[in-house]
Amino acid sequence: MLLERINSVTDLKKISVSELDCLADEIREYIVDIISKNGGHLSSSLGVVDLTIALHYVFRAPRDKIIWDVGHQTYTHKILTGRREQFRSIRQFQGLSGFPKRCESEYDAYDVGHSSTSLSLALGEAVGRDLNRKKYKVVAVIGDGSLNGGMSFEALNQIGHMKNDLIIILNDNEHSISKNVGALSEYLTRVISGAAYNRFRRKSMELIKKIPRYGDRIFNFIYRFFLSFKGILVPGQLFQDMGIRYFGPVDGHDIPLLINVLENVKKINSGPKIIHVITRKGKGYLPAEMDPSRFHGIGSFDKATGIALSGNSADSYSEVAGKTLAHLAAEDKKIIAITAAMKQGTGLCEFEKKSPRRFFDVGISEQHAVTFAGALASTGMKPFVSIYSTFLQRAVDQLIHDIALMNLPVRLLVDRSGIVGNDGETHHGLFDISIIRNIPNFIFLAPSSGEELRDMLYFASSYNDGPVAIRYPRGRIRDTINYGESNPFTPGKIRVLSRGGDVALLALGDMLSVSLEIEGLLKEKGISATTVSINTIKPLDLPGIHRVLRKTRAFVTLENGILSGGLGEYIVSQLDPGLYAKQLFRAGFPDEFICHGDNARLFKEYGIDAVSLCRRIVKDMARNVPG
Repeated sequence: MLLERINSVTDLKKISVSELDCLADEIREYIVDIISKNGGHLSSSLGVVDLTIALHYVFRAPRDKIIWDVGHQTYTHKILTGRREQFRSIRQFQGLSGFPKRCESEYDAYDVGHSSTSLSLALGEAVGRDLNRKKYKVVAVIGDGSLNGGMSFEALNQIGHMKNDLIIILNDNEHSISKNVGALSEYLTRVISGAAYNRFRRKSMELIKKIPRYGDRIFNFIYRFFLSFKGILVPGQLFQDMGIRYFGPVDGHDIPLLINVLENVKKINSGPKIIHVITRKGKGYLPAEMDPSRFHGIGSFDKATGIALSGNSADSYSEVAGKTLAHLAAEDKKIIAITAAMKQGTGLCEFEKKSPRRFFDVGISEQHAVTFAGALASTGMKPFVSIYSTFLQRAVDQLIHDIALMNLPVRLLVDRSGIVGNDGETHHGLFDISIIRNIPNFIFLAPSSGEELRDMLYFASSYNDGPVAIRYPRGRIRDTINYGESNPFTPGKIRVLSRGGDVALLALGDMLSVSLEIEGLLKEKGISATTVSINTIKPLDLPGIHRVLRKTRAFVTLENGILSGGLGEYIVSQLDPGLYAKQLFRAGFPDEFICHGDNARLFKEYGIDAVSLCRRIVKDMARNVPG
């Protein structure tokens, strides 16, 4: 097998171009085999196998910088850069990250995991290179979805202005090329990227400009005519107008063609260039080709059929939110659902199906989504904005300036809050508590169950006095939901589920299940616990918490978030001095970026699983609390 010979990019370059298609097939087979067991981002990675091979065949990484956008498509990149055997551990605890990481390999130019960053990184790298008077190539690989992000346009604007030598690969996996247009575009791209053409073009233009009196006019006329003619045949006029030379479209699964174009463009040492590459998500694995969205990020599955191996048919928190909203929208025509390129992930497919005119997917534009919702709210509509916690970080200013400052009744659904498992540092939703609880005017809720999430959505749909945020975790619910009814919900009231005089367990949202498990373990050791469910971060039920703590010898707070700026810190800062002294500790994640791994393993690793917390409570009570 060819793949067994690849231990570095040096080995890749020893393989003939004619053999690279076979290598691509082997890599796809290897990726599908591993991801069917480990889970991961499959369809995007399969789509860029050929492109990745061509990039590493042409460029001299790590000297040349290949900068990936998002990074969930870098499985082939990892395999080709000395991590073939390690790839078996992808996304597992203490294994390879599912995204580029600088500490993992010198071939990973930057840590990435969020969208639309590669162009800014590439320009910064190119400017730094030029200021340091070094010579190497900078290549940014960005998808068509990421290019829609506002940050990409900000970067393109400066790239066109600065004129530094860099190459942008636009990986377009949403469109196909017809045979005629595709053949003509391919021919033109071969011609205009060729060295002979570019020498002739440069010298001809220099001669024309030297013509006395009329040289500049003739030059400008010919230049505009060329761009107009090319714009008819090749869809790159936008980039040309921004000062970025356009090449393409190019078939992203034709490795010899890709190598030829990359080699030609590499030799053009002046100014920014963009190569438009057409790929197909899921290429080479039929289930992923047929349903690329489902295989975008998937758990373990049967390789032969593509069917997920998870046997849990219960709804996820995301599906509870989506189904509840769909039901509410059928009754209330003012309800609107907004998401940022995460329709399926946030459970809003049913909403779109039932209320298509009131569903808006704004693409990878979280900032726009929030401000757009604010304006809708000001017109009397009831917008619900559903965004993963990790991506909501990109819109903090909008939450403050465009929503809270004007006290607009936007309903914010903070999906995937807390630890999210194998996607790791860039995707954990650990910071939303410390961000949103410090923004005035927000009501901030955290359900402990699917039923409670449903009830909170019913409440939010009828609350018009300001913004509401609801954080909920990734994962399946344990209860059965009737979406046509709800229980009354009042924010700012704790629920006391059991009473014991030794220690109070103050659990936020989904940490209630851990708290109840701890209570049972403590009971076996002769320690009685009061379990308190806190489902409202703002307004905080301080009187209720005070009443509980006055009747217990000690207390612990539990939250699925970062401790710094979290709920435990907030509670302690508000307590009477005498009650503050009863604190044993705050349970949550430390002030560091949390690695990847399944949730159970991460909870245990950081000592916030039930067994670890029970052990710590017993130890601290024996040492610090009078008998």
